[in-house]
Amino acid sequence: MAFNILRAARAVLHVTDLKASREFYVKGLGFIVTEEDNSAIYLRGLEEHCHHSLLLKKAESHCAEVMSYKVHGNTDLDALAAVFENRGMKTKWLEKGSQHAIGRALRVQDISGLPIEFFSEMDHAERMLQRYDLYQGAKVQRIDHFNGAVTDVEKACEFYMNDLGFRCSEYTVTEEENIWAAWLFRKPGVHDIAFMNGNGPRLHHVAFWLSDPMALIQGCDVLASLGYSKNIERGPGRHGLSNAFFLYLRDPDGHRIELYNGDYLTIDPDFKPIRWDINDKRRQTFWGAAAPDCWFNEASEVMDVHTGKQMETAKPSLEQHKPTFII
Repeated sequence: MAFNILRAARAVLHVTDLKASREFYVKGLGFIVTEEDNSAIYLRGLEEHCHHSLLLKKAESHCAEVMSYKVHGNTDLDALAAVFENRGMKTKWLEKGSQHAIGRALRVQDISGLPIEFFSEMDHAERMLQRYDLYQGAKVQRIDHFNGAVTDVEKACEFYMNDLGFRCSEYTVTEEENIWAAWLFRKPGVHDIAFMNGNGPRLHHVAFWLSDPMALIQGCDVLASLGYSKNIERGPGRHGLSNAFFLYLRDPDGHRIELYNGDYLTIDPDFKPIRWDINDKRRQTFWGAAAPDCWFNEASEVMDVHTGKQMETAKPSLEQHKPTFII
């Protein structure tokens, strides 16, 4: 590859009430506020040295504006643009200074219609890893990955693996051996992006890494004490896929956030993807608990990077059904 995509780096979400969002993300989840004003809040995890990994923008309606990846350098942006343009995919450049705290950036609608962004430069901020006096809520450490609902998972995987250099760690197949979901990575963990079969394009969730499972449990206690019990959608539990300890939450606008800890290294070049059958009940929750219907059916609408309007969604190419073990 003529470019080097490093990792999932930030999400930009539109929210309708900044005050309510701030309460949830800062007191409940433990994000650090880097900067804020009447139109936006820039948040980062305790161990992050970059200006932000989550940008909340005030808007009339909620949606996901973009999922951003950090690349090694500015020349990688030009090489990436050539890949998309050779595919006939329209790109959009945001020059340095057009976005606060971030350098030159490239935006495009990916092969599935998800809005993605690439950048190499972001302002730095103080790393708060050892500022234990500031730890609160779930003590979020850093951004980990995105998950997108798409109409054709196999098509998405082929593009990200063949054109963008991602590798597959795990995947789920249907009874007909079609790929129903897949987990792809650039950093040496299980994934930076996952794709699941569903009405799309939509953002299913953004995941943030915690230091240990107890931080997740304590986060549940803090969230409940703050009145967010109803925002706890699924978990705590352990995924079979990825082996991670997880908790899924819905923020005040309904955006889904995953708190995540405990996956494994995938850096070896001879690492082989792990196959899961869709009806293996250990796949989604290793302990066997079923996910609620809303986890399969609901997700955030995404924005068209060129028009600023919400993307229209379509039905998936595979039959949209829950695994047969779920009643």
